[in-house]
Amino acid sequence: MSSSLQNRRLRSIALIGPAALYLFVWMIVPLAMTVYYSFRRYNLIQPFVKGNAGFSNYAKIIGDPNFLAGLVNTLILVSSCLILTVVIGLAFAVIYNSEHVIGKNLLRTLAASPFFIMPVVTGLVWKNLMMNPSFGLLAALQRGLGITPIAFLSQMPLASIIGIVTWQWTPFAMLVLLASLSSVPEDIKEAAYLDGAGAWKTFRHIILPQLGRPLYAVIMLETIFFLIIFGQIYVATSGGPGNASTNLPYYIYLQAFSAYDIGAASAGAVVAVILANIVAIFLVRMINANIREDT
Repeated sequence: MSSSLQNRRLRSIALIGPAALYLFVWMIVPLAMTVYYSFRRYNLIQPFVKGNAGFSNYAKIIGDPNFLAGLVNTLILVSSCLILTVVIGLAFAVIYNSEHVIGKNLLRTLAASPFFIMPVVTGLVWKNLMMNPSFGLLAALQRGLGITPIAFLSQMPLASIIGIVTWQWTPFAMLVLLASLSSVPEDIKEAAYLDGAGAWKTFRHIILPQLGRPLYAVIMLETIFFLIIFGQIYVATSGGPGNASTNLPYYIYLQAFSAYDIGAASAGAVVAVILANIVAIFLVRMINANIREDT
């Protein structure tokens, strides 16, 4: 082996090594420990009960009706928030990209501000200032209309969480799509108008095809983040009433810090990781297919 080839390999190892070590320490080690504990009997209030648990932790959570409710709620939460944030974000992006909107820079800043609020603070704001049935803003509006105030967080908890998450994440979709809309050449739109295309036809056949890749990126990133929604649920509803607003991350939290069953919590975490990877693989394949079609 020539010395130049050895030097090239050493340089490659020196460049890739730190990133590989970082990936191993911060991702692979915690994942391996989670898988390990999912096969162990490990309950914090029964420290004397130890040993190999086999697949009993997985059988326990799969047989738990709260786990099934958490899985269903997670799918409803992710799909609903995804549809709402993309549709509303796209609508806001089109509006704020128009030259006819006065003060659009200020409006863009105000519309984007919810995205920069921490999830726990968002939950507190909506729980105490917006949805409180006694002195919340929505209750005051309903009284003004002669309607008995609705206790949103207790009567429709999952829909309330969907509304809170949508409010916070719509600006993300809006910002990404607004940046893409700004890059659509004006001469193409002017040519479409000269050919007699109206606003809807121009949007449908000229602008929307240009947003394919940004839309796929928004869908992929939002799906990943919606799968791990926790702070808003923890603050606003605590997963209740019952398990009405419990999703998978909150179910895992309850197993670990309410039941103190680390084995079952680890098994739930492994199932959540598998679910997230299935969704990620599906989305990446969809994006790659879209890129190949474009090229």
